[in-house]
Amino acid sequence: MLVRDFDYYLPDDRIAQEPLPRGESRLLVLDESAGSAARHRRIVDLPELLRPGDLLVVNDTRVIPARLFGRRVLEGGGDGGQVEVLLVERLEGAEGPEGVEGSPAGEQWEVLARPGRKVRSGGRIRFEDELEAEVVGRMGDGLYRVRFSEPVEPHLERLGHLPLPPYIKRPDLPEDRERYQTIFAERPGAIAAPTAGLHFTPELLARLADLGIETARVTLHVGIGTFKPVAAELVHEHLMDEERYAVPEATAAAVGAARSRGGRVVAVGTTVVRALESAAARAEAAGAPPGAVAAGAGRTGLFIYSGFRFRAVDALLTNFHLPRSTLLLLVAAFAGRERVLAAYREAIAEGYRFYSYGDAMLAERGVE
Repeated sequence: MLVRDFDYYLPDDRIAQEPLPRGESRLLVLDESAGSAARHRRIVDLPELLRPGDLLVVNDTRVIPARLFGRRVLEGGGDGGQVEVLLVERLEGAEGPEGVEGSPAGEQWEVLARPGRKVRSGGRIRFEDELEAEVVGRMGDGLYRVRFSEPVEPHLERLGHLPLPPYIKRPDLPEDRERYQTIFAERPGAIAAPTAGLHFTPELLARLADLGIETARVTLHVGIGTFKPVAAELVHEHLMDEERYAVPEATAAAVGAARSRGGRVVAVGTTVVRALESAAARAEAAGAPPGAVAAGAGRTGLFIYSGFRFRAVDALLTNFHLPRSTLLLLVAAFAGRERVLAAYREAIAEGYRFYSYGDAMLAERGVE
């Protein structure tokens, strides 16, 4: 299958630059048999569209203010110009024998750095007065290994910026610190929000609970792999980067209970799909019944595209995704390529807002 088969035209004015208040987004229901009024709904209508006994699964990762702006330190202490660093992942057990300029051993991180032509092994970057990083080496794909002079997390609230996606053409604002987090966000580690969760409010969750629709949580720390461009011409040639995920025992049990009572497992976002389907594959390999998911933590590089056999997820609430992206490929595999692309064309014609701060779509599992 060709990657270009997942292309579509999106006018720039459909890309949401600002969020709506939580709970006010539009919701396109992927149901060709329904009339326009039934398809074009609001996120507050979700309780009417789910069923008692369904299980809603959300991602509780929290976005860290992972963008840092520093200055290169030249030999002799001169200023070599600004460098932007995006923290990707802390490298466990990667402390060196000594830190920057003789300080105690510092923690190492995998980072993206721009402009890359100015970043060299052995170079130093200073982030205001109290924090420095040494470039330990290059890792490929624009990634570098750096060693900070001290733990970086305590400095992020003051020095860090929220890493808004590049299609949001403005600097991050103080209000993004709250609005680019879901109400479920508890476990720091993501560099992008699981955006389908941005639509929820405590009031909406309470209404769902009153109707007998339970909520469970997984964690998938969204990394650069989710948004890595698909450069290959053939879909199957693309390689996903791994991301950390965890499925609690309570969530694995909740999935099993939903199956037993005939309820559906409704994933809030593509990250939840990848976490649950990764856990379901592990459960199946261990001989568990069909549809079960295995509790536990790990890393997943699961790439879902046409022909994938879904084991765990029955319905999906998701935002609208970029052309030729792995996210669009996943949604098309779940609900059918032609159905999804037709829904995207309809959403564009109806003025829906796209991408991270945009509107949502609800789909049941189809045949691709």
